[in-house]
Amino acid sequence: MRDYAFEKKWKKLLTPEIIALLTKIHEYRGSQNLYVESKPVALTRLVETAKVQSTEASNRIEGIYTSAARLKQLVKEKTTPKNRDESEIAGYRDVLNSIHENHDHIPLKPNIILQLHRDLYKFEGYDIGGKYKCTDNAIEEEDSEGNKFVRFKPVPAWETPESIQNLCEAFEKSVGEGVINPLLLIPMFIIDFLCIHPFTDGNGRMSRLLTLLLLYKSGYVVGKYISIEKMIEKTKESYYECLLASSQKWKENENDYIPFVKYMLGIIVASYRDFFSRADILVNSGLSKPGRIRELIKGTYGEITKSEIMEKCPDISHITVQRALTDMLEKKEIIKLGGGRYTKYVWNR
Repeated sequence: MRDYAFEKKWKKLLTPEIIALLTKIHEYRGSQNLYVESKPVALTRLVETAKVQSTEASNRIEGIYTSAARLKQLVKEKTTPKNRDESEIAGYRDVLNSIHENHDHIPLKPNIILQLHRDLYKFEGYDIGGKYKCTDNAIEEEDSEGNKFVRFKPVPAWETPESIQNLCEAFEKSVGEGVINPLLLIPMFIIDFLCIHPFTDGNGRMSRLLTLLLLYKSGYVVGKYISIEKMIEKTKESYYECLLASSQKWKENENDYIPFVKYMLGIIVASYRDFFSRADILVNSGLSKPGRIRELIKGTYGEITKSEIMEKCPDISHITVQRALTDMLEKKEIIKLGGGRYTKYVWNR
């Protein structure tokens, strides 16, 4: 059976690149805490936007969709699910809300993981929520010609309850000892969780929810304001490549955690950077809404789309954004690239 003792494995992760990422995240956390403590009301806009984006992105990674209008209604609980996809989206919304509001009181235990999985499927008509897989499963991949092949065989069904128990105990033991940085422990835990693949369905979404939970419990709350799930969706190809690289030879206790740890730390760094970019606009600027849009584009080194502007300024309407862009184009402050849905803008430096 797999050896889940993290203390035997973590020192291999202390590469110069990973140490640099850890240092940057620690700096960002301190700066973010000052924002959160001094301007909590202003940042509520970021929280609401992140909830919508997290719910959409984590489900979309798994091929679960609904329209943008229906998604917002579901996240704000202003409607009920109409189909299976919307039922799964509503379940994710509720688990995400529980983690946002109660993370300090949610211990990492097998029965809690089962409860969260149960809530993920509470709007479903079939009874798979809150239960470990009862038959062996496999992680499959499909090539460009539509041929499917097995990428990884997780632990068998009979071994799953004990494996999750051992994994949770190993994680809690390492956290209690306080020797291993939780930013290293969390992605190691997630790799092990996904290699166990404890459920018939929902393993990917559960892994991302558990990532948020463990980050929050460790004091890293950037995912409350910036959607980590959306960051992952934007780099989905790299996400799956790193998962695959870090799961090779997992059963033999010879897998290399470095690719996935480095990937996740990079995602967290990018999330903090996005947080400060958006928070500066909301908190520090006394400018008008068009002025905020102007400063956002000016401060962006590279191209930016209209949708990206609206993501960073969730309180500004589509009409106001369009008027501001038109005005800046007339003044030749910005340059328009492309056309239609592919239009991008860049500051005229």
